[in-house]
Amino acid sequence: MTGDRNNNDVLKPDIVISSRVRLARNLERYPFPFRMSREQSLKLLSEIKDIVIKSSATAADNFYFVDIQKLNPVDRQVLVEKHLISPDLAESQIESAAIISKDETISIMVNEEDHIRIQCLYPGMQIDAAWQLCNNLDKLFEEKVDYAFSKDFGYLTCCPTNIGTGIRASVMLHLPALVMTGYIRNILEACSKLSIAVRGMYGENTEAAGNMFQISNQVTLGQTEQEIIANITSVASQIIEQERTIRNELYKQNPYRFEDKIYRSLGIFTNARIMTSEECMKLISDVRLGIDMGIIKTIDRNTLDKIMLLTQPANLQKTIGKPLSPEERDLRRAELIRELIKR
Repeated sequence: MTGDRNNNDVLKPDIVISSRVRLARNLERYPFPFRMSREQSLKLLSEIKDIVIKSSATAADNFYFVDIQKLNPVDRQVLVEKHLISPDLAESQIESAAIISKDETISIMVNEEDHIRIQCLYPGMQIDAAWQLCNNLDKLFEEKVDYAFSKDFGYLTCCPTNIGTGIRASVMLHLPALVMTGYIRNILEACSKLSIAVRGMYGENTEAAGNMFQISNQVTLGQTEQEIIANITSVASQIIEQERTIRNELYKQNPYRFEDKIYRSLGIFTNARIMTSEECMKLISDVRLGIDMGIIKTIDRNTLDKIMLLTQPANLQKTIGKPLSPEERDLRRAELIRELIKR
């Protein structure tokens, strides 16, 4: 029990859903992706694929190559919902790809906004581990290719906001208590002053569904990678403590009302016959809060994480094995939730 408790203290799974580090890189010999010819795009794809698959530093069996242009819209969205590719890459009209590790910790996007986007994703609070893995992969590429780099500006990227280190470090946080009390507005204002971006589940231009917020650095120029990682870690830790404090205060003020909200959501979640994606995320947030506060003991966090993924529109259709209308999805979503909980 002590080991589990210590691990929870480090990973903070009651608040932190995941940690991610992403590096934006471009090769010196090619134009930026939006200016590349089809032949150049294909040549770059082949070159990057060979570096990863044929390198002695990475085992070929641990990765698979995904040609984005050959995927149907549902399969593309499945990867977005798993956070393995960006919405922009899913909508790409040029020759693009993703090289993904089988454990889905690593995703290398090719010909997205930049030539390479190296992404490492870990559960819980593991921003340092994600950075170390990303850095090792970056070194692998640097041994094989020449990056577009300036002594004055650092790594050159398609978007000026990524220039410099090219790093985006982020953590996904579940913040229901801050939202319930309205204190989330203070958090958003404070983050803005600290050059910290707060976005929804799928990054830029997405909403914070299910009280889940992604916080990441806005500044990539003028700070080292270590300083950026330390800053995100510090800000996230402060938000985590505020969320925990307010959760406990809300419970102490009126435990019956607090538990009533949790159990009402649990009742709908486990018995509903029709459920929209939006309602599902709201209920998942309440049920997760109940699990994390020790109120709900019949469902574990891993089961809830599985439900959260499989009830997303594309993953739901992939699980069922056929395209579904919005009305059909609402029916099958509720059915799938009941099945998974019963198991």
